[in-house]
Amino acid sequence: MFDPAAAVGFLHAGELSTEQRAAIEWCEAVSPFVERVTFEEIAAGTADLDRYDALWWHRDDPLESAPDGTVAEAAPALRSCVEDGGGLLLSLHALSAVEKLGIDSVVPDATGHEETTEPTGYLLKSIYANDSGFAEFDDLRVRTCEPGKEVPYARYENVLPACGEALAATVRGDLDVFRQLSLFSWMLEEGSVIGAGSALSFAGPADGACASNRSQLVGTLLGTLSAGDPPGIEAPRSVSGLTAMRERLAENPSRPQYHLTPPANWLNDPNGIIEYEDRYHVFYQYNPGGPMHGTIHWGHAVSDDLVHWEDEPVALSPSPDGPDRDGCWSGCAIENDGTATIFYTGGRDTRQLPCRADALDSDLRKWEKDPRNPIIEEVPENVVGSEHWEAEFRDHCIWFSDERWHHLIGSGLRDVGGAVFYYTSPDLDEWEYVGPLLVGSGETGAMWECPELLELGEYDLLHVSNYEDVLYFLGEFGEQDFHTERRGLLDHGDFYAPQSLFGEDRYVMWGWIPELRDERAQWEAGWSGTLSIPRELTIENDQLKQRPIPELEALRHSHARHADLTVENSNQTLDVRGRTIELRATIHAEANEAGFSVFESPDGVERTRIGIQDEKVIVHREASSLASSSVDHRELPLDDIEGHTPERRYRHLAHLVFLDEIADAEYGLSRPHGRRPGLVIHGHLPSAVRSGCSQRDLHQTRALHSLATVESGSARRPPPRRAGGSPNPNRRPGTRPWRYRFLQAHESRPYLPHTIPS
Repeated sequence: MFDPAAAVGFLHAGELSTEQRAAIEWCEAVSPFVERVTFEEIAAGTADLDRYDALWWHRDDPLESAPDGTVAEAAPALRSCVEDGGGLLLSLHALSAVEKLGIDSVVPDATGHEETTEPTGYLLKSIYANDSGFAEFDDLRVRTCEPGKEVPYARYENVLPACGEALAATVRGDLDVFRQLSLFSWMLEEGSVIGAGSALSFAGPADGACASNRSQLVGTLLGTLSAGDPPGIEAPRSVSGLTAMRERLAENPSRPQYHLTPPANWLNDPNGIIEYEDRYHVFYQYNPGGPMHGTIHWGHAVSDDLVHWEDEPVALSPSPDGPDRDGCWSGCAIENDGTATIFYTGGRDTRQLPCRADALDSDLRKWEKDPRNPIIEEVPENVVGSEHWEAEFRDHCIWFSDERWHHLIGSGLRDVGGAVFYYTSPDLDEWEYVGPLLVGSGETGAMWECPELLELGEYDLLHVSNYEDVLYFLGEFGEQDFHTERRGLLDHGDFYAPQSLFGEDRYVMWGWIPELRDERAQWEAGWSGTLSIPRELTIENDQLKQRPIPELEALRHSHARHADLTVENSNQTLDVRGRTIELRATIHAEANEAGFSVFESPDGVERTRIGIQDEKVIVHREASSLASSSVDHRELPLDDIEGHTPERRYRHLAHLVFLDEIADAEYGLSRPHGRRPGLVIHGHLPSAVRSGCSQRDLHQTRALHSLATVESGSARRPPPRRAGGSPNPNRRPGTRPWRYRFLQAHESRPYLPHTIPS
């Protein structure tokens, strides 16, 4: 609760409503100094705003019913008061005045009145749970409104403020409503503004837990504004703000250390990957509103060596009046006459169309959107639609060859299947539709996202994502279409929407590892999503090969090796521990099942089993995480593995496993959650596999031929930044202690070879 000596100025325009009178009575009961201040007085210059420690505008009537012009006329004085160190609380419909008051250019997109049928309130973001104003609550779910009331609301649901920070979503009874964001903060020079857009009704009965929470919340919010210490982070989309978020989550044991993750909130598809001015840039789909999908912006990270990454400011944000108002979706980056240019999908209402932006600086921090956006205004005929979009038409792959630019866009044809549409242009300005480059069928999905075409020696590789898997087509890119010779799955694990960087005669690819924790677990963690470790793609002997990039060896700092391990009717546990581990195991087995398990808890309840079973390599993830339910396993036919001996009685399999905190990563083994003894290695056999590499017997002899582990460091300890465009000493280490011999990288399982099916 705020200091009883604090002075509160209660703002209102026109006559007081019943709700406003009740709010004033509550405020007078907890603070001896409360005065009413009209907007007419502020506009006329007769109100001394400096006499108040905090200002509060609580409005239950729609903003449109306020006296004409008075709010806009009072706005300069109010903003000046805040900038000089004052605090302003806007509650209910007053939150919709942020544009008129000069606080933010984007207003709440969901306003009205609703009847509460269960206790309703605020779902606090965990990253701010210990901030002033929230620390006294024992739960993230603060219910402030009793059932049976009709309450005004103003929320951000499909858009976000341009510069404000979301502090809370909505809770109704036991239901978390993540996408109804209702509590925000803004930092304006020396002062601050807090907007609380729902579940704050003071009229009517005021007893019980909801009334107590309401008093506590509003009192502490006014108190933090009076003291100049409101919850939230200043400039949340700047480097300093993103760094502060990352530091708050640094001690979270579930945070991967060497995978690229968002500072906080949500990450999905990698976008706009480019090497520019001798630095590597990875952009990604980012939702500043919280750890859930929605209101997509472009996050940005930069590296000198593809291993150590630094956060950059949010690169792209939706424009309130633009074709990307509802999201800046996936796209690509190219260099055009020395200038970096990005093409992305803008979403507004039910339309999604291609948009363009050009870099204004060499750090790729500032972008200017093309005023002609969208650059393609019409979609081809018969394009598939959905409940969200009248035409599914998104994601871009652009390159230059044969004196023209080539442009692929993901889509689908109604009653046919997924499709990749093909455009060309002489100058990146005017695009000519050529036709469908490749069309699938029902079995390959109705919609193809994130197309990318790669030239790999004698073959061209086209890959698409169909909501479930990443499909690849190996063949030849022609004048107007793609001739497919073979097709298959690019990855058998949880790996989606990949994008590649071409340089130094190789392709390096990242993909999104989707979450398997439920939405509540993601919200309580404060972050969601990670990118895969980068992998190289090549074609060798007509086979698609994917290997972790050798630069990752720079993260190694301790090594252990165990050779000629055998188990017969017993268990064997090797005490090798750690949370960021690179593990290689070569397994020989005559049994029907053989393997090992990782990240196993002492009681065996949590563990991830990896091994050979029923002529398949299987990653059992059913017990990988206490924060997930119904997590299925992943499997790969044994015949697709390089080096496998066809005779069933004797099999040889090598695993290269990257374990990164709970990401279990290069096979995103589902995000194990909970306490476990680092990494306990034990080889195992049939039925149940243990954590790490102990070996369990099934009345047959099995052997873990060799096992080696390397503990890895964090990718968040960046090396000193190089000056200018000097050569990069960390680019490609020449030493490779272990030979990578694996053809297929699996983001939910070990790296395993994969033979291209005919």
